[in-house]
Parts: sequence; structure tokens; C-alpha cells
Amino acid sequence: MNIQQAKDSIRDAVTTYLSKDPAGNYIIPRSRQRPIMVMGAPGLGKTAIMSQIASEMGIGYVAYTITHPTRQSAIGLPVIEKHVYDGEECSITRYTMSEIIASVHDAIENRGHREGILFIDEINCVSETLAPAMLDLLQNK
Repeated sequence: MNIQQAKDSIRDAVTTYLSKDPAGNYIIPRSRQRPIMVMGAPGLGKTAIMSQIASEMGIGYVAYTITHPTRQSAIGLPVIEKHVYDGEECSITRYTMSEIIASVHDAIENRGHREGILFIDEINCVSETLAPAMLDLLQNK
């Protein structure tokens, strides 16, 4: 497959994922959509291709390079909150918004696109401690 064929295939997949019925619902529900993985040698233009596709389609684009080996990038930081259960106050752990998801929200605020591509670069380089969190992020979108 050459670069143009790969670009066309990715564009077709993104177009299909973003297609909606007359009521505005995704034809392929988000729960059935799967991440698109782009593999190739360094310097091949994977990041540029994804950016070009988003630009050509008029959708959002966020590129996030996953180079730091902390799971907080994917799941956020723990925060202890007070909550009442059955009339009794307990301390519980919740998580802040992850850095990756926050970057998507920032892009929506700054550019106004509510749909688009989140391109996670160098995902093959994540540490053993971050891998399960990244897998969960990809599976649960």
C-alpha cells in the first residue's frame, strides 16, 4: 500500500465513523467504533497524513505524543473527596481529567470542532505501567 492509498483508506474510515442518520445519531455507534492504527517507519509522514486528512475534512485534530511514562497522562491524578453513603460520610478516590482528554477539550474550546481525530503518536513506546491505561483509553474512547 502506498501513502496515497493509506490516506484514502483512513479518510474513508473516518468518514464512515462520523456518518450520521437523519436524526443526527452515528450510523456506527461510538461503542462499535475502533481506533485506527497507523504503522510505519519513522519519518514516513504518519502525523502529516493525519493532520492533512482532518484539515481536508474540516474536522478537529489533536496530536499527542505519548513520551512521558506516567499513567496519569492517560487516567488523571487521584483526588480524595468526601461523599455520603447511607448517611455516613466516607472518603473516596476519584480521578482528575487526564492530560490527553484535557488536550482534546482544549482543542474543542480553541477551534470549535466537536468531532475529529485524536492522533496519539509513539504509542508503541509507552512504559509497562502506562500500557494498561492506554489500552483502556483506546477501548473506552
